[in-house]
Amino acid sequence: MNQALAVFIGGGFGSLARYSISFVLQHFPLSTSLPVATLLSNVLSTAILGWLLFRSDLSNENIWFYLITIGFCGGFSTFSTFSLETFQLLKSGQYVWAVLNVTISFAFCLSMLFILSKQFK
Repeated sequence: MNQALAVFIGGGFGSLARYSISFVLQHFPLSTSLPVATLLSNVLSTAILGWLLFRSDLSNENIWFYLITIGFCGGFSTFSTFSLETFQLLKSGQYVWAVLNVTISFAFCLSMLFILSKQFK
């Protein structure tokens, strides 16, 4: 039960962090169709997850594992929003932005994990 509570609490904080990034970026008009808030949330979540898993001995027997990796990172990252925004770009005929969104998101997130895995080996 403690693990489920940790995931619940971490997920709430992760969702609030994701909302905060979207809220703050709304006040900075960007001249791009790229969904920057979602990209930033996903890259930061991947960085946090990779940093914790590669640099520490955090195991799934530790309550912090459930709070941060599953809860916070799960609530902070947003594959469903990424998918929806990419679909909306495609639907509106912004094919270049859609391809860039997918390419940049995967490249940044995978690169982040690769860099962190080498850094903390």
